[in-house]
Amino acid sequence: MTVLKYLQAYPQTLQDQVRHLIERDQLGAYLSDRYPAKHAVQSDKALYAYALELKQEFLRNAPSFDKVLFDNRLDLTHRALGLHTTISRVQGAKLKSKKELRVASLFKDAAPEFLNMIVVHELAHLKESDHNKAFYKLCEYMQPGYHQLEFDLRVYLTWRDLQGKT
Repeated sequence: MTVLKYLQAYPQTLQDQVRHLIERDQLGAYLSDRYPAKHAVQSDKALYAYALELKQEFLRNAPSFDKVLFDNRLDLTHRALGLHTTISRVQGAKLKSKKELRVASLFKDAAPEFLNMIVVHELAHLKESDHNKAFYKLCEYMQPGYHQLEFDLRVYLTWRDLQGKT
């Protein structure tokens, strides 16, 4: 039986459906039928503009961010697809803090829905630091169908592992 490390928290019936697709070698076809497009956001500058547009639409009163970038160092071995960080630096007599959003580089080649889901997730951390009910409610507000996209992203990561694209 195939171990589905990204789907372990989901009900056994869903895991069995994914295993069935794997056994019939149809997981890639399922994903490409469901998510056929690729996004055009390929540079850090474009990612910054993309994140800023989402923030302006949904989180006008949230703290702003200073940097958004694709990060080659973020990967699945560190269990991070995106990060939000606050970096504090001393400048003279003042303490300045800058907020950064980092998105794993694997999303350069992913479906636009997956990129949107990750950016929404990281933006939601500007208002809610913990993964609690309010956090997921905010994610669902910014991206209707967020939970389904999160599941499908986990299926996509499973497919990538099967293809040897870690």
